Amino acid sequence: MVKLVVGLGSCGIAAGGNKIVQAIEDEIAKRGLDVELEKTGCIGMCYLEPIVDVIDDKGNKTTYGRVTPEMVVDIFDRHIGKGEVLREHVVGGEGAGGSFLKKQVRIALRNCGIINPESIDDYINNNGYKAAEKALMEMSPEEVIDEMKVSGLRGRGGAGFPTWFKWNATRTAQGKPKYIVCNADEGDPGAFMDRSILEGDPHSVLEGMLIAGYAIGAEEGIIYVRAEYPLAIKRLEIAIEQAKERGMLGKDIMGTGFNFDIRIKAGAGAFVCGEETALIASLEGERGMPRLKPPFPAQSGYWGKPTNINNVETYANVPWIIFNGGKAFAAMGTEKSKGTKVFALAGKIKNGGLVEVPMGIPLRDVIYEIGGGIKDDKKIKGVQMGGPSGGCIPASLLDTPVDYESIVKTGAIMGSGGMIVMDETTCMVDMARFFLDFTQKESCGKCIHCRLGTKRMLEILERICAGNGKEEDLDLLEELAVKVKEGSLCGLGQTAPNPVLSTLKYFRDEYEAHIRDKKCPAKQCKALITYTIDPEKCRSCGLCAKKCPVNTIKGEKKQPYEIIQDGCIKCGNCLEVCPFGAVTVE
Repeated sequence: MVKLVVGLGSCGIAAGGNKIVQAIEDEIAKRGLDVELEKTGCIGMCYLEPIVDVIDDKGNKTTYGRVTPEMVVDIFDRHIGKGEVLREHVVGGEGAGGSFLKKQVRIALRNCGIINPESIDDYINNNGYKAAEKALMEMSPEEVIDEMKVSGLRGRGGAGFPTWFKWNATRTAQGKPKYIVCNADEGDPGAFMDRSILEGDPHSVLEGMLIAGYAIGAEEGIIYVRAEYPLAIKRLEIAIEQAKERGMLGKDIMGTGFNFDIRIKAGAGAFVCGEETALIASLEGERGMPRLKPPFPAQSGYWGKPTNINNVETYANVPWIIFNGGKAFAAMGTEKSKGTKVFALAGKIKNGGLVEVPMGIPLRDVIYEIGGGIKDDKKIKGVQMGGPSGGCIPASLLDTPVDYESIVKTGAIMGSGGMIVMDETTCMVDMARFFLDFTQKESCGKCIHCRLGTKRMLEILERICAGNGKEEDLDLLEELAVKVKEGSLCGLGQTAPNPVLSTLKYFRDEYEAHIRDKKCPAKQCKALITYTIDPEKCRSCGLCAKKCPVNTIKGEKKQPYEIIQDGCIKCGNCLEVCPFGAVTVE
């Protein structure tokens, strides 16, 4: 039987995946064919969605990208009807996406885009729950922790703390009950790693939590997931129900006498709740605000009891490690950064999506060999790593290995895996302003340095972008940044100045141009740019005047048009529509 598999992660649905499903259902009904239709999660090639796999009765798979309802008819007519592959739409090999998966090693993403995330049978057929069976039936809790130590897995949520150490600290801590918490409060702009795993392979996270629960002696697990991820929550609910029905969750799991259950808590979208003590406060029904450490959650966490907190990607790695052995995981990566890491490629990149690569791979390879390079073949300016808590790595450092230590040396952080690519049209001052605006708004307000310090820094950046900056602003920015980092209670405030400090370090000339020359080199800050029409190139077509929303472009037939500067709102419409290149930005 022929099987059609449609990618229905959030990216696939946003690109029109549900319309493709409807088109396929219509064709099956119209033609009376015995064709199986199935859904899957995101394979990572978000830029090629909607994606459809055609699997023939011999198991041969052909993947099509950017599928439209019209293409569905072609697939039925030519591929299914005549056995003729639509070469122009094939993904992989010499076609689109051919190099995207080539350098990847998929462990956390091993099932994403492969299995039906709403089918426990699909997961079990891909070695699902075999690691849990091995741990519960063949290993002691101490042996499980030792295997995690051998693997060298570090927490993938940002800090990179050794996973085994946290597990062991929670296991040996005094007090019962003990809790397992999955931090799925993914709040970084441009990051969608956790969401895609939850949508594409929820059982891997449940199994990882189950193994962690056994290792530390916990009987309850909680997944704290942001409410803005409705599809992830829906598929988690289905997975939890299926796992309970199969005896993988609940009482006396696999007849071992071990009890473990998991529930979901939907967070309200506060960025600060990604910090573990603020997350715990939110779980307890309090306002999400961090507290001083120690005591750490391993000693006193949820309701004052020993609590282990890891993020989605960390738990998704656990079943693979236990099933294949810690040495297999440790064989990948670098001496201090073992295994693989998932990154969300976003921004000015041709092949935006999810990638999983061995630690230590050069940043340049991720951007150019996997990501396909910069959109419109422009020059790369930098890469923001670690989200608003991270920093900007300039083009001159693209050969930096992607591992915890090397990334920190540049002034950025690994973070949870956001990787936002910026080209020559990106204003680095405005980029720093954007991220600081985000962290300033997301500050819980508990400590003065974060609450007021980020506000003062943002005001300076806004002043510089508006053309009102002063020479002393740069020294003041650096002074404030140090104070905010030193005086803030939690990671939000301690890392909020990073985008400012890294751009000041590598792109100080752009700050100086804004202040001294009253110019934005990237031509993005509206207060510092002017749109003009070159009378030599203008052909008096009038397109610019028609698209001007404020009617400030004047002209007559056979005479060059002119922009009245006093009324210009600098929207850029004239630049976009001019077919003769007569509009310039200075």
